[in-house]
Amino acid sequence: SIARQIAEALEVAHDNGIVHRDLKPANVKVTDDLRVKVLDFGLAKVDGPQSAATGDPAHSPTVTSGGTRAGVILGTAPYMSPEQARAKPIDKRTDIWALGCVLYECLAGRRAFDGDSTTDVLAQIVTRQPDFDALPRTTPGFLVRLLHRCLEKDPRRRLRDAGEVRVAIEA
Repeated sequence: SIARQIAEALEVAHDNGIVHRDLKPANVKVTDDLRVKVLDFGLAKVDGPQSAATGDPAHSPTVTSGGTRAGVILGTAPYMSPEQARAKPIDKRTDIWALGCVLYECLAGRRAFDGDSTTDVLAQIVTRQPDFDALPRTTPGFLVRLLHRCLEKDPRRRLRDAGEVRVAIEA
């Protein structure tokens, strides 16, 4: 239920042209009635049709000093996609990667990518696969396959949007 609700929240954001860029457990809250809230869109970027909306900063989900630009790394290292870690252009598939990292952590009880320093973590993200053997043996096969698709290093092979993740979980 939690994974489905996170995917649903990202789906709404993506449908509105917003890429979160900093999805992590600290930005996911579960209410007393088990409703999930995805928080802190402070690093979000408008992508797609909404980006040319009005040009009025009051209608922008993020106001940053100097804005964002190519070659700048934004996010939280253990949840960054390989393209984000390399300061390459990103799109909604970077949120799919982060969702995979969050789900992996929920299931395995540890981060998919960890290290002694930010550099160590980023190096793992771009060069290694998570230890899928760390997932509980009782993890349903469809979830393991879903994690593999979310954590595909090549964004062209990764699931394309949060709706696909939601549908896979619902099925």
